Amino acid sequence: MPLPPHEAPQSGAELLVGYRIDLSDPSGLATVTLDIQAKHRNRNGTLHGGIHAMMLDAAAGFAASRFLAGEDALTPVLTLSLSTSYVAAAAEGEVVATGKVSGGGYKIVYATSEIRDAAGTILSTANGVFKRAKA
Repeated sequence: MPLPPHEAPQSGAELLVGYRIDLSDPSGLATVTLDIQAKHRNRNGTLHGGIHAMMLDAAAGFAASRFLAGEDALTPVLTLSLSTSYVAAAAEGEVVATGKVSGGGYKIVYATSEIRDAAGTILSTANGVFKRAKA
């Protein structure tokens, strides 16, 4: 069943780091996009692993929120676990994290995410477990 576009509430982390969230894909995917700047780089001059983890968590978490919401407003979720693998480095350009649900039910959702650069190279991946937050 196709999902409607969802509106992502803006967070302090999003404002601080400068990533953008897109929740318009009818398949339920969530994307988080970042243009790498000097403030995003580690001491080696590449995208910091913490920024990778933040983007992977946001993409997978928003996919889980959309899955639980269906056609309703986004459902808040809590990250229970996030396993991250770093595959390649990027120093500049745009990177995109894409999150999708791999399974779950009413309370617990499993989601995966990956970050790719503009050439399509996978930079990092993650598997996460998300829990419906109590209202």
